[in-house]
Amino acid sequence: MDISLFLDPVSENCFSTSFRPGKQTLGETINIYRTEDTFPDLEGANLALLGVKEERGAVDNRGCADGIDHIRKALYPLFNHWPQLNIVDLGNVKIGKEVNDTYFAVNQVLTELLKNKVVPIIIGAGQDLTYTMYEVYEPTGKLINIAAVDPMFDIGNDKEALNSHSYLSHIILHQPNFLFNFTNIGYQSYYVDTENIELMKQLLFDAYRLGNIKQNIELTEPLIRNANLLSFDIAAIRAADAPGVKNASPNGFNGEEACRMTRYAGLSYKLSSIGFFEYNPHYDINARTANLIAEMIWYFIEGFANRQDDIPTLESTDFRRYNVQIGEGEENVVFLCHKITGKWWMDMSFLQHDDQRYERHHFIPCSKEDYDQAMRNELPDKWWQFYQKLM
Repeated sequence: MDISLFLDPVSENCFSTSFRPGKQTLGETINIYRTEDTFPDLEGANLALLGVKEERGAVDNRGCADGIDHIRKALYPLFNHWPQLNIVDLGNVKIGKEVNDTYFAVNQVLTELLKNKVVPIIIGAGQDLTYTMYEVYEPTGKLINIAAVDPMFDIGNDKEALNSHSYLSHIILHQPNFLFNFTNIGYQSYYVDTENIELMKQLLFDAYRLGNIKQNIELTEPLIRNANLLSFDIAAIRAADAPGVKNASPNGFNGEEACRMTRYAGLSYKLSSIGFFEYNPHYDINARTANLIAEMIWYFIEGFANRQDDIPTLESTDFRRYNVQIGEGEENVVFLCHKITGKWWMDMSFLQHDDQRYERHHFIPCSKEDYDQAMRNELPDKWWQFYQKLM
């Protein structure tokens, strides 16, 4: 498919930024769609930047469609440390007459990218695009996991039209359902209805409060490692570090924590798409937020450049195996630790399932803390949660 039909070249305004001294900036070394006859070849590409100037689904955030060029102006002057990677910038998705037309165009572009094993990095628009990202995985016939860095759950209600505050309910109700797990990272309790917190528990989804995660940001690594798709709401970052959000909060992750999480995403061999949403340049101060998002993308690329296939299989020999018995006569909890990367997993392959879609979910990413908890004769919550999902 010729996806260039759905795309416009990058605006020349993005190249007016005075580059830092040197010859290896991203703006000078990646393949950018600048004119109609310079559309990048996807063959051999590893990563693709994709702008979406769509804001009709962004609740109370008019102006977020204007953020794409600001992000590019901040990203292009950053230095490219990865000559081995083939990075392309595909420009911007053409906006349809109706918002559903834009969703369709995004779907077609992402489908072609995933087909060619190119990881898309989406910038701009509201977080409602997460639903479109999810739909792209349906033809694979596999169950997937979604992680969202977000101060709220965006569940909305079952009668609400698709928007940035209701996309999750549309994902949950989508038929056929191919969502295995959803993980919220960094929700802020005063933005979340207690009924929705209970609903997340009933659905066996993961939800981690901001305060708990900030005590040890490394705990986000296995959560992100388990995701196929990461949706990052810039509103999850505190206003001091990211003022360019209509509903910016005084609380949230700081810039360093945000960059660490996107680096974790890049490192994850499983993750195949990522989106940065809700940035609004009309509220930004001295391009502070645009520069932070650019650095988050830079760290994602750095992580990607250092990826290793460290996902266990039944035949794997690259892992140290630890059998921990919880209580007397109970099932052993089996942990695996990769000999090179040091990443931990729980082996739940004893729960063999007739449905082959579950096969990729028999090994659950975890942390050293989960192993330590098991060694204290305490069953990790994550083990019990996924046991219920797989039964």
